[in-house]
Amino acid sequence: MYQPIENYGVIGNMRTVALAGMHGSIDWFCFPDIDSPSVFGALLDDAKGGRFRVAPLDESVRRKQFYWASTNILVTRFFNDEGIVELQDFMPLRRGVTLPGRIYRRVRCVRGEVHFRVECRPAFDYGRQPHRLTLCRHGARFDSPGLSLCLSSSVPLLEGDSASAFAEFVLRERQSELFILSGCAPDEPTPPVPADAEAEELFHETVQYWRGWLSACAYRGRWREQVQRSALLLKLLTFQPTGAIVAAPTCSLPEVIGGGRNWDYRYTWKRDAAFTVYAFLRLGFKEEAAAFIDWLANFTARTPGVEDRGRTLLTVHGEVQVPEQILTHWEGYRGSAPVRIGNAAESQFQSDIYGEMMDSLYLYNKYVSPISYDFWTRIRERIDWVCDNWQRPDSGIWEMRGPQQDFVYSKIMNWVALDRGIRLADKRSFPANRSRWVAERDRIYEEVMSRGWNSRRNAFTQSYGSENLDASLLVMPMVFFMAPTDPRMLGTLDAIMKDPREGGLVSDSLVHRYPPGVDGLAGDEGTFNMCSFWLVEALTRAGQAVPQKLDEARIIFERMLGYANHLGLYAEQTSSQGEALGNFPQAFTHLALISAAFNLDRVLGNQP
Repeated sequence: MYQPIENYGVIGNMRTVALAGMHGSIDWFCFPDIDSPSVFGALLDDAKGGRFRVAPLDESVRRKQFYWASTNILVTRFFNDEGIVELQDFMPLRRGVTLPGRIYRRVRCVRGEVHFRVECRPAFDYGRQPHRLTLCRHGARFDSPGLSLCLSSSVPLLEGDSASAFAEFVLRERQSELFILSGCAPDEPTPPVPADAEAEELFHETVQYWRGWLSACAYRGRWREQVQRSALLLKLLTFQPTGAIVAAPTCSLPEVIGGGRNWDYRYTWKRDAAFTVYAFLRLGFKEEAAAFIDWLANFTARTPGVEDRGRTLLTVHGEVQVPEQILTHWEGYRGSAPVRIGNAAESQFQSDIYGEMMDSLYLYNKYVSPISYDFWTRIRERIDWVCDNWQRPDSGIWEMRGPQQDFVYSKIMNWVALDRGIRLADKRSFPANRSRWVAERDRIYEEVMSRGWNSRRNAFTQSYGSENLDASLLVMPMVFFMAPTDPRMLGTLDAIMKDPREGGLVSDSLVHRYPPGVDGLAGDEGTFNMCSFWLVEALTRAGQAVPQKLDEARIIFERMLGYANHLGLYAEQTSSQGEALGNFPQAFTHLALISAAFNLDRVLGNQP
């Protein structure tokens, strides 16, 4: 049976991520990397997707799930009349040592006596590759043509069928059992589980790793717990070998149940750069910010000139080819087909991306480390490219699948690209075509003011000549395109904050990206959580001069905290019934939360 999206937590090791539900089942896991084909995919096909479940036989047990304090170790407790059992899920980490990718699942009886069942049924390569099951002394092996997994078990396993291994056992007070899933070579024997003392030591080392990392967090404000959870998630979504951060660890979770708005987010969007670097720097994580900039620098070095042509997304390894495919053999989450892997947006023209990228480079150069001359020459070529191409229509930040348009957000971010390029060149005295950059920057500004402004709506609208509002324009004061108290910005804020029935985008703090039916796709979607936090920040900045706006910012922020799941995690969207929708958990939402919390807390702290 499909679980609500919000019923899941995540564990990981900065190479890959697994989703574990409150029902004790890991229903999504890609291996060895976060964008590799799935091994467990019951999240997208309950019958054929594969899962790894450790849970009581009694389906009526009460459940509670939480993270071990200040870590990414997930704990699920089961309660019934027989007793209390705790399931600890984590991928082991140790400071200074690279550990092989493994999932540890340790189940421990706290009180009483509880009957348990473990079942492991992988479905390799999104369920497209068959595998051979071999039971052995220390557990089981699962061998597919391209990948082998070992399941080490402290209880003897039985063959469920030709594809799965299982065991049923009784846990009594103070007893524990351990199950470890790991990759292995085709001829490698399944290793035994470690002794209790060794397993306990690895657990504590993993606790120390996460707490040691989090101790560098500089935020001490009002919403410390929520900000730290967001930081811990962003670290999980970082691909350590390259420094890239994926948008989400999942693919094809629907934006509307039963609909076809199902996309693959296991990639890195260059537009996330500015928000990622800003969030990490605000929290004091300079190393992570630097790693992301290194990832960008490595990509530009491999694509001399401007051969990337404004490419929007890349794999965690920096590859540009991620062709979109449909898995016709899977039914999709709660019947939401099609199931897509890959993302056709990689071939779209989205001209805003250099704005976000240049903003991140400017922040990095200012707060972390000066960029090199060689990197600057590659940046300079791309800014010249912006001068040549900013007037072209594009597909926009929301990756519209309809005709390309002159999106106002894209024009603003082209202005940002030129503005940050000019600032960076002046700060470092780098050689640059300054006169042209300044002239084009000013042309963009004048054009946005004349063609992006809709006097009838008293607001900036989605594209030139459009009547539609767009929540992406909330970032205008955040990127210093416009003063937060400029009458035009206040007019845009007021228009967006109206109820959708009155032409606005906001329903009780939940923000729609844009009105329905304007994106070239069938069906509706939920509200966009990231946009709600953008609204908080826009109101916060305006609130420094208009106190009522600051009050509204705090109310909306604290309402939004109530839409997180039980672990403090957000999906991409929220439905009209308050359910999580879209890929989960989403980095962009948590980046926006961090930025909103930081700025709101700072302004509130400056109040008399």
